Amino acid sequence: MPAPGAPGSFPAPYPPFGGGAPGFPEAAVAPGFPEAGQPGRTPLAPPAPQGPFAPQPPHIASVPQTAEAGQPGPGPQTAPGSQAAPGPLAARGPQTASAPQTGQGSPGPHTTPVPQAAHAAPAPAPQGTQGGTQGASAPSAPQGAQAATGLPRTLQYRFDGPEDAPVLVIGPSLGTTWHMWDRQIPELSQHWRIFRYDLPGHGGAPAHAATSVAELGDRLLATLDGLGVQRFGYAGCSIGGAVGADLALRHPHRVASLALVASSPRFGTADEFRQRGVIVRTNGLEPMARTAPERWFTPGFAAAQPAIVEWAVQMVRTTDPGCYIAACEALAAFDIRGALGRIGVPTLVLVGAEDQVTGPAEARTLVAGIPDARLALVPGASHLAPVEQPAAVSDLLLMHFSTAWQQDTSAAIPVLPHITAPAAPSTPFVPVAEIAPAVSAPDAVAPTPDDRYEQGTKVRREVLGDAHVDAVNDTADAFTEDFQELVTRYAWGEVWSRDGLDRRTRSVITLTALVTSGRLEGLAAHTRAALRNGLTPAEIKEVLLQTAVYCGIPAAGAAFAVAQKVIQEETTPPA
Repeated sequence: MPAPGAPGSFPAPYPPFGGGAPGFPEAAVAPGFPEAGQPGRTPLAPPAPQGPFAPQPPHIASVPQTAEAGQPGPGPQTAPGSQAAPGPLAARGPQTASAPQTGQGSPGPHTTPVPQAAHAAPAPAPQGTQGGTQGASAPSAPQGAQAATGLPRTLQYRFDGPEDAPVLVIGPSLGTTWHMWDRQIPELSQHWRIFRYDLPGHGGAPAHAATSVAELGDRLLATLDGLGVQRFGYAGCSIGGAVGADLALRHPHRVASLALVASSPRFGTADEFRQRGVIVRTNGLEPMARTAPERWFTPGFAAAQPAIVEWAVQMVRTTDPGCYIAACEALAAFDIRGALGRIGVPTLVLVGAEDQVTGPAEARTLVAGIPDARLALVPGASHLAPVEQPAAVSDLLLMHFSTAWQQDTSAAIPVLPHITAPAAPSTPFVPVAEIAPAVSAPDAVAPTPDDRYEQGTKVRREVLGDAHVDAVNDTADAFTEDFQELVTRYAWGEVWSRDGLDRRTRSVITLTALVTSGRLEGLAAHTRAALRNGLTPAEIKEVLLQTAVYCGIPAAGAAFAVAQKVIQEETTPPA
């Protein structure tokens, strides 16, 4: 088995802090919210949910231990609920795990079983997985496909903590695994049954890409449903927080309390994440891995903790590129700014004071929009505050979920008794002279010009990018606005919105048409759009080579010059 952090292996729980680690300052919080790190503070036990939504002890199939080559055979299984072997978490408290233990002392990843009908063949276990064996795997299928039963796919997960405690779900950030929460588990698992999950293609999870935040939420609920968990608290970091906010909006009866860590109602701009997908599609994940530490940690922490920095880089390197790109697309489309007022559960918004990805400004937007939300600002932390300031984050989560666990009220809704209507008086049967014709269902309402314009605006922004569309709109005036309305409504709201061709194919056609007509002023924007629609630089090159045969060498040469500049701009990783 490869050593932790070696190429081809999945990162183990991250290493302990080295010498000279920054301390854990108390977290600064909004007035009226208890401060973290108070000496002698004993967290309150959360109220146990009552009624039909009380958590049921989940059943997790045991997986035999796997011995390394040349080692003695498997020993006895570790009983659920027993203490894990000492490891990097030992200094912070015992870790309780329900999954079987391996020689590394860390439970291995699990995936929830799917109905037998969905199994064409079991998915192969990832090679070199660090920390344990695979549980029952989801069936092998094309990325993003649904199981044969039509049910949502499930997620790779693990449990920690007592089986009879309320369930607290914890979600990861993009490019990380459930191990980013390792140092919160000893404290949190004393009070809750902790459920951690991996995003698709992360940490050795099956690479079945999810194309939206809502789809990730559906897969999470399918996993929890299979385990009998109906109501739960939820804490998530970054995209993990987006999943929690989405669940609180679409399934409010399932979420008892919410913590959004380093999250946002909208993550940057759609252009930023679509360009990140272009970079990964062109260069692989190495550029994202190299720059992860500067996005995730403060400079002082990164300098003092090289082992943790390397652990973070390795997490990104071992992520499936297709799943990473799909997650970028999901974040590009995520925008709940107009829906924050409908989040009705108590919410903690926690952010690192030095977070440059989703910083205090985004956190304050969440607090301003969510009716029952409080802000906690953690000094000395950047984007991965749970890793950089674990004690402060643990204290804040303990205090929030101990005091803000909303009881489910759906069971208290009175059910009206069934009342039998009195029998109608009998009347003699009178034959009907003529049966009225059946009323046919009304035809579907045809889209209006306003509908087409709205759809066209959406598609135009997704394909060309916000910056391009904003620049065009800024230059429009009374003379050109009718033309821009025509382009948006007809070209983008009707033709580009049709189902007959996918966007990759439409980009190929558009590039060819622009070269043929010599309209190079539009070629740059559509080369950029082609990259976002999934064409690689090699495929764009082949399109332009084909145009040289049918459109002429000079036209293709001019097109190559334009496309070359755009491709260099879009695919060059950040320094």
